[in-house]
Amino acid sequence: MSGSAGGRSRILVLRIVVTLTLLVGLNYIVWRWGFSLNWNAWWIAIPLVIAETYSLIDVSLFGMTVWKSQPRPAPPPAPEGLGVDVFITTYNETVELVENTARAAIAIDYPHKTWILDDGNREEMRLAAEALGVGYITRSSDWKDRPRHAKAGNLNNALMETDGEFLLILDADQVPSPRILDATLGYFLDERVALVQTPQLFGNVATGDPLGSQAPLFYGPIQQGKDGWNAAFFCGSNAILRREALMQLGLMRYVSEVEQNVKDALSRADRVLATARRSDVAGSPLVAAALNDIGEALSSARARLAAGEYVGMVTYDLQQRVDAVAQQLVEIDLSALALDLAALQSGEEDASSDAARTPGDVRLLREISPLASLESVQELIRSIDVDRSDEAQPIMPLATISVTEDMATSMRLHAAGWKSVFHHEDLAIGLAPEDLRTMLGQRLRWAQGTMQVLIRENPLVQKGMTLAQRLMYFSTMWSYLSGFAAIAYFGAPIIFLCFGILPVHATAGEFFLRFLPFLVLDQLLFAIAGRGVSTWRGQQYSLALFPIWIKAVTSAAANVFFGRPLDFAVTSKTRQDSGPQWGLIKIQAAVVVALVIATIIGFTRLLFGVGEPVGTFVNLVWVVFDIVILSVLVPAARYRGYRPEHEETHEIDR
Repeated sequence: MSGSAGGRSRILVLRIVVTLTLLVGLNYIVWRWGFSLNWNAWWIAIPLVIAETYSLIDVSLFGMTVWKSQPRPAPPPAPEGLGVDVFITTYNETVELVENTARAAIAIDYPHKTWILDDGNREEMRLAAEALGVGYITRSSDWKDRPRHAKAGNLNNALMETDGEFLLILDADQVPSPRILDATLGYFLDERVALVQTPQLFGNVATGDPLGSQAPLFYGPIQQGKDGWNAAFFCGSNAILRREALMQLGLMRYVSEVEQNVKDALSRADRVLATARRSDVAGSPLVAAALNDIGEALSSARARLAAGEYVGMVTYDLQQRVDAVAQQLVEIDLSALALDLAALQSGEEDASSDAARTPGDVRLLREISPLASLESVQELIRSIDVDRSDEAQPIMPLATISVTEDMATSMRLHAAGWKSVFHHEDLAIGLAPEDLRTMLGQRLRWAQGTMQVLIRENPLVQKGMTLAQRLMYFSTMWSYLSGFAAIAYFGAPIIFLCFGILPVHATAGEFFLRFLPFLVLDQLLFAIAGRGVSTWRGQQYSLALFPIWIKAVTSAAANVFFGRPLDFAVTSKTRQDSGPQWGLIKIQAAVVVALVIATIIGFTRLLFGVGEPVGTFVNLVWVVFDIVILSVLVPAARYRGYRPEHEETHEIDR
């Protein structure tokens, strides 16, 4: 009872701090835009205030997320007799690593089937699976020379070869607890629950977490907050999903995409017909009648689709009708050519034959075949591919629009009316990156995938989701835009200290009166939301990795709009480089050099009384803070990997 009361008191305090933070932040931003911009230096003043506005929106979304951040009550006991498939996804991980995960999966208490999904199609992995007595699935020949869709394709392929009611998805390195199914299957007694996500914990993280691998704030208050809005999302591993929900999702997407394809083809066919009707050949009554027949066929097909008729039958009937009209024109065309040839052989045209046809037909048929008017229409109609022959399988339950299939899939599930659950208990232990290069590649892939989803299926305009759900997804996507804000935050104090150009036109008292309360409340909000868990490492990396976030946004946009490929690599489970990796942080190093130079100049200005002393002091504090932020990359670049003999190990409850 006291724990429940304590939880209510904590959430009340949290909501009060959220409200105060937003009010004070809004007051600060209104003042910045309306009364403090230095228009003489607009080229830095505008980017800085935009960055500050971005940060206020960011903290607002965070405040909304944690507004409902509370632990769930324990779920009901797992019902007996459910069919469960445990999927272990792998591509190029070592056989030993996958075997270790497979043995732990076999030892899961709840009855289930274990499968290794080997996207590398390796004989040694198949033999290892046979030796362990687990199922082995790899791609069929249907996938040859067709899009593979990375991990999403691997899972979609396995879904068609298994039949369990529920799926536990594990990455190759995620070793599950024997309790993982018993602890989570009870949630599915609610028939609308499609997903239960559990935290991702890593057992090979050194003291201090130099690469920022652990995410206790995300796999805690943030996911719990999203859960409160029914928006906890799939994170790719350590999750249990309902097969029925995935298959329904796949069928819905198949139908909607095919219907859209048909509608697009019909619209293009209408435009082709309109162009044909304006051409000279349309002057022939025969050709005009044929074009009218095709127009009626297109209108009929559109009406049948609107009435809900099966799209395959509608397109088949349309193709048959277009082909019939084309065949009639072939016969007319051949007849006309035969008459023309006969006339040429006799040396004169048969007047009676001309009289038997509509005046002008012979001339038009000689110059332009009427079939040319229908070739484009026929091509468009035949391009409607109900079987989706360009894909290995027509039904793709997990989303394939992104290099990270998880967020897009759960977003579609929520749009379809399904529920999700975040179960806050460590039930699997995995392996984090062991060097900076691998970590940067992993973060880049996550950010690229998230940006692909934002561009292709912006949650703010998706039907079926509540406003809160849309904002919960958008908040995660929005956070990756911080790379652009970081440029302004690093650049503004450097410009002032080096050149004396101040983007803020106000006295120090006015500035501090509005900014300091917002800064203090912002940090207090993170402290209360974190429930004693330090959020500092996460705040450092959110700014220090700004080149990665910028690259993710630009490369994802280039991929979506211009088809430029994204580099994709499975996260390595072992260290890739033996020495320090300074070359990976050249941009941040250049920023640090500029910050140090600005610091020296700033102290010199203070020492000799040059410029406004309070403004100089504030910007000196600012550059020192920026240097501290970027300093997180020094131990990351020097990190030589996890050494278990010197570290504490993480264990899950077995």
